[in-house]
Parts: sequence; structure tokens; C-alpha cells
Amino acid sequence: MFDLLIQGGRAVLPDGVRQADIGVRNGRIAAIGNGLGPARNLLDATARLLLPGGVDSHCHMDQPPWEGMTTADDFRTATLSAMCGGTTTVIPFAMQLRGQSLRDCVADYHRRAEGKAHIDYAFHLIIGDPTPEVLERELPELMAGGCTSLKLYMTYEGLRLDDHEVLRTLDAARRLGALAMVHAENDAAVRFLTERLVANGRTAMRYHARARPALGDREAAHRAITFAELVEVPILIAHVAAGAVVEEIRRAQQRGVPILAETCPQYLFLSEADLAAPGLEGAKCVCTPPPRTPADQRAVYAGLLDGTLAVFSSDHSPWRFADKVAGGPDTPFHHVPNGIPGIETRLALLFSDAVQTGRMSLSDFAERTSGAPARLFGLAPRKGALAVGADADIVLWDAEREVTIGNAVLHHATDYTPYEGRRVRGWPVTTVARGDIVWHEGEVRSNAGRGAFLPCVRPFAPISAPQTWLAR
Repeated sequence: MFDLLIQGGRAVLPDGVRQADIGVRNGRIAAIGNGLGPARNLLDATARLLLPGGVDSHCHMDQPPWEGMTTADDFRTATLSAMCGGTTTVIPFAMQLRGQSLRDCVADYHRRAEGKAHIDYAFHLIIGDPTPEVLERELPELMAGGCTSLKLYMTYEGLRLDDHEVLRTLDAARRLGALAMVHAENDAAVRFLTERLVANGRTAMRYHARARPALGDREAAHRAITFAELVEVPILIAHVAAGAVVEEIRRAQQRGVPILAETCPQYLFLSEADLAAPGLEGAKCVCTPPPRTPADQRAVYAGLLDGTLAVFSSDHSPWRFADKVAGGPDTPFHHVPNGIPGIETRLALLFSDAVQTGRMSLSDFAERTSGAPARLFGLAPRKGALAVGADADIVLWDAEREVTIGNAVLHHATDYTPYEGRRVRGWPVTTVARGDIVWHEGEVRSNAGRGAFLPCVRPFAPISAPQTWLAR
């Protein structure tokens, strides 16, 4: 007797796409086949695609106040929005600033999440102050508790690490088996150009992209890759926006360096032209790295399609528009909080533009949006695939449903979407999370607090010392 039987759907399985029923018992997938039964509950999936629940491995929610402001979404609203968009697992960030204990930051983040999440979640660790106490004592303890990935910033006041700190932190990640994500922008270039632009009165939103040029991304990515080669540790370059960065990553991969990378919807579907929208509308698209040129869009898209970029995440970082333009009608670009919402629209945008046009297979779509992030961040085999024994995280898609994206149909707590008015074909109509039907045809059936913290396993085996060092 199954608790739930999903019948009649076309399932995207690890070994291909085929008609199959899925039987669920105790929150796990118990059987995949035809003619299954009996079951206490039936879910008719006729004319629906069955995809693994999305894993969004780069999103921000309920971050402690930074630079005087707080993101719009807490764990309740962000995970609700994710769930309604077909995502069943999220990995947001516990953020450490200079002078703070990483252990205390994680404890605070557990408190913020407790009793609020609609879907399962794990944590990345943002290392903003890599002291010996943090790297030698706190980080090993937190990894033992299931936080096995970390993020380093090469820019942002209060977060950026200098080159020596980056090397020390990557060395700790190597010894512990942690996967390090890197926000790769050249901080000196950003500060230099921002100072010059502001001094010359160039403060409109379109100058956000001029202050953070693709050249700076390319240099920082090259430097991060060089450090990874030196320390002999895998890294993941986060939110790739520039074609030149795709080329740096591809060259490194071709010479055998274990460099991973991700991109996000804003780098495929937004551009510098959106920053130049009339009035302050461009503030709705201010994020870092910024949206870039159509040529960059094409290069990033090509990297996603050919697997150079393994992960497609949202980098959901929502601010209310009033907070974006708190300086009034003359708000300068460098005073706009960086980040845009996108946790609910991530999957539909890519499905419509890549799968429906034949550029991406259903299997590759599932891999970029669910399978790869689950494996890379230590959540597989529990998450990321429709397989016997995995959590029953299953999303039913109506591949032909046409939806016009608008903030009124979304569930996040901010008051805009940068994709307002964009029409997509293909929409997640039912979400099953650990065997529970939590979203069905516009009806929320979940309660806040049903989501659980997921301890992650180490993404790779600890490496005692780089072989190149030992050979010297």
C-alpha cells in the first residue's frame, strides 16, 4: 500500500524520459514503474511531466541587517515562493561579517529558519573573517554538523577577503573536504571606477554596469582559478555573468582543473539595457555582477548548454523597491542594494526558453536545476533525482500552459519582479515535497514549519596536502 501514487505522467528519470507511475511511502519514492498500486491517495498526472523537485543552491533569505537594511523575504515567504515555483530544496547563506563568530552566525540562522520553512533547506557558510579560530576550530565543528560548503567574497566592504585570506580559506576547505564558492569581482576596479563615475556625476542606474566591468570579473575569476590550482582544491565560480569568465572557466576545465560554475536567470534574460530603463526602474535590475551585453548573454547561455556551467540557480536576493531607491528620485546607482527576486520564476524561465525551444533536453534541464546542485553540495542521493529511495520531491509540469509573469501571481514578499509581463510556456502546477502535496493548481497546501534542516555530506574527500607541495 503506497501513501501516494502518481499515475499517468511522463517521468524525467536518471536513465531517460518515459511514461511511469511513481509510488510514495513514508516520504520516499518506493517504486517507479507501470501498473503500481494500491494507494491511499492518487494523483492524476495525465498529460503532465514529472520532474525532480528543484534544488536552488544559491539564494538569500532573512539575512541579518547589512548596510542598514534587511532582505524582504524571511524563511516563510522565500520557501513558499520557491515551493510554488517547483523548487523543493533551498540552500541559503549563514553570513559572517568581520569580527563575528561563524559558530554564532550559524546558530542565529538556525533560529531564523526554525518553524518557518515550507520545504527542506541546508546552509552554506559565508566566511567573512577567516581567523585561526574560525578555520581551525569553528569550521570543522560546523562541517561535522552538516554545513559542508562555504562562500568567499572578493568584493564588498565587510565581506571581501584579501588574496592571502582567500588562499588560507581554500587551504582549510581542501583539508576538510568543503566546496568553496567564490564571488569573483575585482574589488579595486569596482572602487576605482565607482569613485570616478560619481565624481563626474555619472550616477544613473546604467552606470552600475560600467562600475563593475566584465574585465574585472574576468581578472577575478582568473585569480580565483589560479588560487584553486595552487592549493589543489575544487571551487565553484558563482553567478557567472560575462562571456570572458565562461572562457576562463572552460580553459581551466580543459587543462584538468576541477573548476565548477553556475549562472542565474538574470544573466540570460536581463541585460544592461534593463538598467537604463526610464526613471528609477533600472534599480529593479541592480544585482552583482550586473546584467551584461547580449553577446555576454549568448556566451553564458552556451556555457550552460554545453555543461561548462553546471548549475542554474536563482541568486534570489529580494529587496522592496522602496528600499532600493531609498535616496529618492536622485538615488545613485552605488546606493542601491544589490540583488533581485527570482526564486519562483527560475525554473519556468529556463524551461520555456531552453526546453521548449529544443536547445536543452529535459534530462539536462533536470541536471542543471536539481541533480548537479544536489550532488555538488552533498545532498544526493536523497535529493536531486527521481529514484527509488530518494525523497519524494516531485513536480508536475504542464508543458503547454502559458503564463504571463507578474508580481501578482508570485508568492515572495517583495513588491516587484524584474520579469513583469514576460510570457512563458510551461509551468509547475503541482509540487510534492517528501510525499506531501504542498502546491496544487494554484492552491497552497503546506504549512510553514514542515521543512527540515538537511545536514550535507562532504562534497569530496579531504586532501591532506597538495601533491605539488610534497614533490618539491
